[in-house]
Amino acid sequence: MNRYPVWKYAILVVALLVGVIYTLPNFFGEAPAVQVSSAKSSVKVDEGVLARVESALQAASLLPDILSLEGTSVRARFNTSEEQLKAKDVIERALITDASDPTYIVALNLVSRSPQWLSALGANPMYLGLDLRGGVHFMLEVDMQAALTKRADSLAGDLRTMMRDKNIRHGGVNRDGQGIEIRLRDEASVTAVRNLLADQFPDLQVDAGNATEGRMRVSIKPESLRKVQDQALKQNITTLHNRINELGVAEPIIQQQGTDRIVVQLPGVQDTAKAKDILGRTATLEVRLVDESTEGRAAEMGSANVPFGSERYLDRNGNAVIVKKQVVLTGENLTDAQPGFDGQTQEPTVNLVLDAKGARIFKDITRENINKRMAIILFEKGKGEVVTAPVIRSEIGGGRVQISGRMTTMEANDTSLLLRAGSLAAPMEIIEEYTIGPSLGAENIDRGINSVVWGFVAIVIFICIYYHLFGVFSSIALGVNVLLLMAVLSMLQATLTLPGIAAMALAIGVAIDSNVLINERIREELRAGLSPQAAIHAGYDRAWATILDSNLTTLIVGLALLAFGSGAVRGFAVVHCIGIATSMFSAVFFSRGLVNLWYGRQKKLKSVSIGTVWKPEGEADSSTAVAKTK
Repeated sequence: MNRYPVWKYAILVVALLVGVIYTLPNFFGEAPAVQVSSAKSSVKVDEGVLARVESALQAASLLPDILSLEGTSVRARFNTSEEQLKAKDVIERALITDASDPTYIVALNLVSRSPQWLSALGANPMYLGLDLRGGVHFMLEVDMQAALTKRADSLAGDLRTMMRDKNIRHGGVNRDGQGIEIRLRDEASVTAVRNLLADQFPDLQVDAGNATEGRMRVSIKPESLRKVQDQALKQNITTLHNRINELGVAEPIIQQQGTDRIVVQLPGVQDTAKAKDILGRTATLEVRLVDESTEGRAAEMGSANVPFGSERYLDRNGNAVIVKKQVVLTGENLTDAQPGFDGQTQEPTVNLVLDAKGARIFKDITRENINKRMAIILFEKGKGEVVTAPVIRSEIGGGRVQISGRMTTMEANDTSLLLRAGSLAAPMEIIEEYTIGPSLGAENIDRGINSVVWGFVAIVIFICIYYHLFGVFSSIALGVNVLLLMAVLSMLQATLTLPGIAAMALAIGVAIDSNVLINERIREELRAGLSPQAAIHAGYDRAWATILDSNLTTLIVGLALLAFGSGAVRGFAVVHCIGIATSMFSAVFFSRGLVNLWYGRQKKLKSVSIGTVWKPEGEADSSTAVAKTK
């Protein structure tokens, strides 16, 4: 009756092993480390950089615990913070020759001390939130005026193109502040422009009294201004998410605050300079025509100055390219960027997909400039670099563009990553920043863990006294619940915060509540006169419906918090929901396995140790702490 088949015990053993393996990394703690990563998309961190770092550390008599190349960065782990700081200075002197334009980022970091064999199994510690691990916090203010100016520039370019397509004669279309000034030659042109604005540019309005003396001034409508500001804020948030996530920062928090501010929290990052670099490394793409004039070619050779209306940029080989200032396309017209290979030469390429507007502009430009060069410029950290400057051989339509420039596979991947991250709709300025040190985070962890541990101990003492041996079974099941909860959080790489620790303490209470229901149900069956074996069987079976109902209702609340909450509330909800699932497994399946293992094979079971079984007055002995069969 109360026996588990072998396969059920096998499941319990496997669950315990998995729980132990994936929980273990959380107990090794974190060690101070120095991380070396690339500051430019064209600079790679490889085995050569690893060898340079190793040589520099050996020369300074600094021996790291672990020095390895992990992905696109080199990490050196040390025992103490003093060694970490010394190593950072040594590595910076060895790798960075020009402090004004560094090629590498040398940052302080924290890495897990867990053994290599655990990492090989994919067992990694939980991410810790800013309040537990420490990290950096930024308040960014978006320059909305720059966003409006950028929008006015875009509208001016579109208006110029549409007037050319409609054969409307004009003396020039120029942006004036956040407005647009159009020079017109006659009254017919004024009427034509008014009709064009009404049909094609719903965001623009003609300013009253400005269509005189051959000039017309138009501006962006107030409702469109608010829309531009809202879109700029949302685009910046999305761009920051993409940029930070693709660079591997664990569980960042990026939230809007007010109408023009963004809060960014990066747990685990202790180097403010590193964090600023992550926020500022968003790349933008610009497509411009190469200046093919005699003066432009002479400037490329270095024998003349850059002509008016053009600019000088370097390609990846250090050669100068003179391009026109007028921007043909920007990253805003880019919907996707993926690495690939040329079908004929098998060279690594970056395949771009343009939106409808970008595809139309690109088709027109390529049709009108056959046999001329077109430069694709990648702007990163305010500096432009010519990725490629191919000759236009034919008209390119369809919105799909392939660019190459003697890139390696890794360069194509990195360039695609930077372009997918998108461009900031407007510049941002850091108006608030602070760092939460790891020592304060460690203090929060200690306090949180102490609250969970002492709560657990208090429950175990009470339950063992009240339910005797069944209390011991319940306590073991409760410990398994905590083990599995931590294992699942580690496997999901969830972020644990102080509210999450509070949810963990609540999960202990929820789990023991299920065991209390089971134990009391067994007591009721014993009072009803059932044999111990029958009481155990009936107690677990009949308590299951109550446990399921109570846990489902609690889970509904947790899912509501998860769906509608944010920040700390979501952190609480994640741990709470997972805790409900693990508590149902441990309280019902695991605890019954222990009871069956202890009592199930006793065919002539006379009694069970489940505490005092109170019976109605007049019945047999009701004061013993052991329930006996009749």
